[in-house]
Amino acid sequence: MSWPADYKMITSTGNVQVRSLVQLKKKAKERRKQRLYVVEGVRMFREAPADRIESIYVSASFVSEPKNAELLRGKRYEVLADSVFHYVSDTQTPQGILCLMRMEGHSLRDVLGVHDEKYEAGQNEDFEKSEAEQNEGFKKDTDGVWLILENIQDPGNLGTMFRTAEAVGITGIIMDSTTVDIYNPKTIRSTMGSIYRVPFYITDDLPETLQEIKSRGVRIYAAHLKGSCCYDEQDYIGSTAFLIGNEGNGLTEEAVRLADFNIRIPMHGQVESLNAAMAAGILMYEAARQRRVS
Repeated sequence: MSWPADYKMITSTGNVQVRSLVQLKKKAKERRKQRLYVVEGVRMFREAPADRIESIYVSASFVSEPKNAELLRGKRYEVLADSVFHYVSDTQTPQGILCLMRMEGHSLRDVLGVHDEKYEAGQNEDFEKSEAEQNEGFKKDTDGVWLILENIQDPGNLGTMFRTAEAVGITGIIMDSTTVDIYNPKTIRSTMGSIYRVPFYITDDLPETLQEIKSRGVRIYAAHLKGSCCYDEQDYIGSTAFLIGNEGNGLTEEAVRLADFNIRIPMHGQVESLNAAMAAGILMYEAARQRRVS
């Protein structure tokens, strides 16, 4: 396969586009500023929503392979020399294709699956309502299940939670701003495409968000080593949220106080705690199990 004559291969790591890619790969601040993030690999490219792709970059060796013709058909892309592509790649063995994606913003209401009937009717012009007045007229579409994350630090854990959430059918994920950047390249890879499909919201004030979630009738269950009951003793049929804390320190006391119930996952031997992603998976699947048999 060959690329069109008007394509010029980028051969320098000093190229302005290359420098921008490196900055977006390395710095969360730059990603937030540009509202862009990098996804890499054939699978992540195939699954990427077309309307959110900002630009596509391929290596010279990738574009020269006939088998990639269909993948790139009708798309505009930039060709990087293999050495330059390796320079911008976040993996040791690059697959030869990456793209810039526009961040998709979700509000808390989006993730909670609620809608404002007055707003949709074009009548909601009063932004000074009390919380009770704001809640009046809101309808919840379903009795969902949410994952709420506080200060998760491992990109692999966060990515795994997204993958598990999609597999289980979780309504959405809410995380605080101290949680590792969801747009970190390592996190992106760990999601295996689930970042495109699982709604999520990042809050700057987790306690306030927890209180709002509770005001919507969602019961919050905190995963805690000293939980008052075993996780499978609770009823997760109604609107349910699982609160998962930092891998090493667990949940803050304030977050625990705001939960409706503290639940524990029983363990034997000398194991003190489970991996955060594993614990989240157990809880999400228990909610799914209860809903299947109810």
